[in-house]
Amino acid sequence: MNIALKNFDPANFSFHNDPVLILEQFWSQEEMATFRAAMARSTWTSLADMPPVARAFQNCGNWLKSEIRPDEGNHFIERVGLPCVADYVESFPNIKGRHINFNYYSYGVGDCLSTHDDTDNAYSYAEGKKPPTRRLALATYFHEQWETDWGGELIIYKENPTSNGKKQLEVVQCILPLPGSLAIFSVPRFHRVCRVDQLAGDHKRLSIAGWFMTEH
Repeated sequence: MNIALKNFDPANFSFHNDPVLILEQFWSQEEMATFRAAMARSTWTSLADMPPVARAFQNCGNWLKSEIRPDEGNHFIERVGLPCVADYVESFPNIKGRHINFNYYSYGVGDCLSTHDDTDNAYSYAEGKKPPTRRLALATYFHEQWETDWGGELIIYKENPTSNGKKQLEVVQCILPLPGSLAIFSVPRFHRVCRVDQLAGDHKRLSIAGWFMTEH
């Protein structure tokens, strides 16, 4: 579903029926400015300085990642914790723990994220520690403007079987990183972030992304 927040009826939406939700105009201008200011104060870590992640996402530029402060994170979770999110997460049996993991991201010219389905936790957790299961992935955008020619789209695929038994990926969603928009989709689901084009110049693709997770 792709719809403006003001027209969205959360009572009639379920990720079991529609695995991808795109809400446009989710954030107010004041909220976006607040998060941009928080990002400006943040300490960023580049992809090159995260060796396990860099090995998992080779030739993806050198995008930046930063932690969200608790006060900013609390407001974020209050806003994105929609009833349909809670309903989907709670629909899985035998839950003994619930987890979230969200961070700031900054993508500049040449940065991208190669195709993955969010099931590979090897680079995120210590060896021997079983990670929680990612149930819903989220990406939302806080830059002031973004032009179509600048790239950075979120591409979502579905898997189609082929005659040789292998699966072929088909594009089902091309989500522009529109300022103030929010995308949530169920995991596992193959997706990627397109490379930011040189036409973007000094503009940065600013986002918060991460997961709602369960422990069993």
